Amino acid sequence: MVRPKGDIEDRILRAARERFLLEGVAGASLRSVARDAGTSIGMIYYYFPTKEVLFLAVVEAVYERVLRDIESALAADRSVRERLLRLYERIGRLDSEEIDVLRLIVREALISTERRERLLERFSRGHFPVVVRTILEGLSDGSLDRSLHPLVLLSSVIALGALPPVIVRLVGGRLPLPGPAIPSELPNQLISALFGGIGAKRAPDAPARTSPTPSPPRIGQSSRGLKTPRKK
Repeated sequence: MVRPKGDIEDRILRAARERFLLEGVAGASLRSVARDAGTSIGMIYYYFPTKEVLFLAVVEAVYERVLRDIESALAADRSVRERLLRLYERIGRLDSEEIDVLRLIVREALISTERRERLLERFSRGHFPVVVRTILEGLSDGSLDRSLHPLVLLSSVIALGALPPVIVRLVGGRLPLPGPAIPSELPNQLISALFGGIGAKRAPDAPARTSPTPSPPRIGQSSRGLKTPRKK
């Protein structure tokens, strides 16, 4: 069936995003969404048979363009370090609409098992394999520490790339920290933290870290630091 022409679908998606952010997916009324979009609830069902379908469509409307940019940033035309830097730069450029959908994703993933599973299934066909492939290439060429499990590196790459830029965008100006709220060199700082710390490859002759050997107790002192009675 041919859908009616016009911007009704886009209006529904915008209205649904605002309502979902304000009231949550479970709490939002489709009648309220229809009223905000200037259409009827019947028209919402025409485009989106269920509220869950509408939620995923709200996510997809933004995720599609972000995914294209992620795939472009991680294209295998540069070193792994340069590709991850491009990824962090793109995340740092998230616009207000993208930030809103990211907030919506995080909240709904935490409170709804069904939505979390649907989101994970979508991401497993989206940016997850692209990021994982880049990490595996970094392990293969030695630019990342091969002693670390890929899952540890995946978590580190995602945490460094997503959390700091979003935090500085949302609350950076309210934190009692020196410097600009959104430092322009943030992507480079994050890459340095990844390749110089968390994921840095260990030098072949670097000694293994060991726990310091405790000093033997002094005469007249037990291993617990208590004085022992002397023999008379």
